[in-house]
Amino acid sequence: MTTDQIILFTLLFLVFALLISGRLRYDLVAFMALTAALILGVVPKEQAFSGFGHPATIIIALVLIVSKGLSNSGVVELVAKQVSRFAHSLQTHIAAMAGIAAALSAVMNNVAALALLMPVDIQAAMKAKRSPALTLMPLSFATILGGLITLIGTPPNIIIAEFRQQALGESFSMFDFAPVGLACAVAGVLFVTLIGWRLLPAECCRQDSTQKLFDVSEYVAELHVPEGSPAIGQRVRDLDAVAEEHDVAIVGLIRRGKRMPGQARLVQVSAGDILVVEAVPEAMDKIVGALKLEFQARGQDTGPLSSDDMSLLEVVVPGGARIEGRTAAALNLQYRYGVTLLGVSRQGRQFRERVRHLDISAGDVLLLFGPADMLTEISSWLGTLPLAGSESLSLVKRHKAWLAAGLFVAAIILASSGLLYLPVALAVVVAAYILLNILPARQVYESIEWPVIVLLGSMIPLGVALENSGGTALIAEAIINLAAGYSPVVVLTLLMIVTMTLSDVMNNTATAVITAPIALDIANRLQVSPDPFLMAVAVAASCAFLTPIGHKNNTLIMGPGGYRFGDYWRMGLPLEVLIIVVSIPMIIWVWPL
Repeated sequence: MTTDQIILFTLLFLVFALLISGRLRYDLVAFMALTAALILGVVPKEQAFSGFGHPATIIIALVLIVSKGLSNSGVVELVAKQVSRFAHSLQTHIAAMAGIAAALSAVMNNVAALALLMPVDIQAAMKAKRSPALTLMPLSFATILGGLITLIGTPPNIIIAEFRQQALGESFSMFDFAPVGLACAVAGVLFVTLIGWRLLPAECCRQDSTQKLFDVSEYVAELHVPEGSPAIGQRVRDLDAVAEEHDVAIVGLIRRGKRMPGQARLVQVSAGDILVVEAVPEAMDKIVGALKLEFQARGQDTGPLSSDDMSLLEVVVPGGARIEGRTAAALNLQYRYGVTLLGVSRQGRQFRERVRHLDISAGDVLLLFGPADMLTEISSWLGTLPLAGSESLSLVKRHKAWLAAGLFVAAIILASSGLLYLPVALAVVVAAYILLNILPARQVYESIEWPVIVLLGSMIPLGVALENSGGTALIAEAIINLAAGYSPVVVLTLLMIVTMTLSDVMNNTATAVITAPIALDIANRLQVSPDPFLMAVAVAASCAFLTPIGHKNNTLIMGPGGYRFGDYWRMGLPLEVLIIVVSIPMIIWVWPL
């Protein structure tokens, strides 16, 4: 191997290792690798940031913005609720939700599709008094499968199409992915509906993680302020320091039998007042001693949780959220916004002690308490997704649903017919959404998953450098040698297995960037058409079902479903085998070798 190849392989190995470990965010890992490659001279400075202007990067950003516009219009919510009405039994519910999830993911970002459908699914589970674990994993897998159907359904399809454009002079069109993708999606949806949910562990399906956090009454107490208490004369928010020291949250104040509005943050405490606090019993005893308070029997109507202007909201933390890797105390939620973090659920385990000092991870479910009119806004600022019903979201503009859908469909038709370049067509839709107030201007940048953009912008130059250095040719040769003496179909299957395995442990976008040139090299060495190999990579890179870290949707359902790391392979492994069995014949039939 040459020096450049050794350097690039070492950098990629470190990238893979860090991505699998999860110690650093994937976008930071990729950007540091790009920076190292520039310093070491294996990526020319002229190509340093070429990935950020790459068509695939632009298209993915525009698809995310359009998906937000479709969400704001309420079209997805209306369709999902209509479908859920006909889901009387568990199996018909899974079939209905999985079907609509796959269909939506074909035309919008699959993370956005899951975020919209997950509250509907959880509410249905609560109404039926069953664990959401039975339905959330089939729903997540269905959104991933639906993305295989079209060019814009999933980032790997966009990456593969643009790679083909640069390598062969012609891109895959919008619906070139449909024959293979639709076959895989139909087979996958049938599997999760008929068999998949039955493979989940029994203990996982018996628990109901959506109910546990709401059992908060035993953690809320009313403490009387007697004469001589150090709290007298101080504003409620001035007590935050001593409250934080003892891991207590002050969530309200009662005076003369009436609870003060909100959390009474600016009200001065007087003798005879009652402080409403949230904490575990041990912490309550400590705050009573520190402020010389007295326990008070809690009234039925004065408690903060029954007030009209105070509310609870359960949210899930996606990867890349503002609160991920940080604590509620670090964000100063209570002091700034009057919002209290009451509980955290992680992989089915509930945390109620010192939750304000707990580092929040992707997939966690948070229980927030605060002013009802502020909770949704704070959830959006934190980057979390509410698990409550969509009717609480004031941003939904249901009267513009048909307009938003019509503009999007028109853009897809124009792009598919070749009348408009896809990025231009999507950009027109974004502009129209802004002008028609379907999408507020401030949400344009908020709706883009910047970690994905940074990851893609950083990995593309590394992928090009690996190809130019001959590194991809070495990998292609190794795969061919491994399958020496067998037909190209065996090599195609082996490539798909390798790609799928990589995607299970690292980001699917990065997997597609690295394996696309390898697929082309393999096809050239075998002297066969590159299209079936590129299509196999597109399918395999998206099908990450074995772990919660392979795809964002799998991470999103981990907390609400109470799943553990090892639960995914039970349904995911047979599904991946099924995808290979279905896709290989379809690829060879539609895209002959």
